[in-house]
Amino acid sequence: MAKGGFRGMPGGNMGNLMAQAQKMQRQIEIAQAEIKELRITGTAGGEMVKVVLGGDHKLYNVEINKDVIDPEDAEGLADLIMAAVNQAADTLEKESTDRMNAITGGVKMPF
Repeated sequence: MAKGGFRGMPGGNMGNLMAQAQKMQRQIEIAQAEIKELRITGTAGGEMVKVVLGGDHKLYNVEINKDVIDPEDAEGLADLIMAAVNQAADTLEKESTDRMNAITGGVKMPF
């Protein structure tokens, strides 16, 4: 093995590689903190139901238009709420993935 490095890799490259890895780790930590603070709105039923989902996957707000409340159709309202939450969750997942891919170049990281 060559002094200060691996075969075929000059000694200075290992230090550079470690510095790049540390920089990427800092960028990932910043992105994770930013994602946690996101607030994503999901809607259903022509915006009759709106929810706000946080990047921490907590539900922060639910708005239900009174016109969609039918005591005889609780299941329909439940379906609208689920649809709005699922829409927000899908948008959050895409936003999170896009932000991480911008840092990692699309390489899946073990976290």
